[in-house]
Amino acid sequence: MLGAFAAGKSCLVRKFVHSIFDDRYLSTLGVKISKKDVNVGGKDLSLVLWDMEGKDAYTEVNISYLRGAMGFFVVADGTRRQTLDVALELRNAALDATAPDLPHCLLVNKADLVEEWELSRDDIEALRNLGFNVFITSAKSGQFVEEAFMRLAKDMLKI
Repeated sequence: MLGAFAAGKSCLVRKFVHSIFDDRYLSTLGVKISKKDVNVGGKDLSLVLWDMEGKDAYTEVNISYLRGAMGFFVVADGTRRQTLDVALELRNAALDATAPDLPHCLLVNKADLVEEWELSRDDIEALRNLGFNVFITSAKSGQFVEEAFMRLAKDMLKI
């Protein structure tokens, strides 16, 4: 999980792994590792999720954590346009550090606050037209959280 500070990475992981949402903000320091066992296309798979510290003006993300990764998410907060720029920057750095074809998805989070969004549907459609696998998610409501994680799992297994 890569993205800007407070984009919702930890909340998305908690929603997927534990089916809970807590709106109290606790900043991730370094990396937090979670695990969830899933069945994808009839195959049992253990997803080990590395929820990495968010990038901001004072913090750089340690891309070396991605060595050996089978896939990744970049997360943007729809209510803060600059988080999309950070997500795209981190995506490029991750692909440079790993492999250009490493499976990944862009999660535009906070769909439950869409009336406050700084990103437009046209922005998102433009990314999809460029070949980005984009999910509009809400860690609060659960919108497309499960679907996004399962899509990435399928892409990692090449299903």
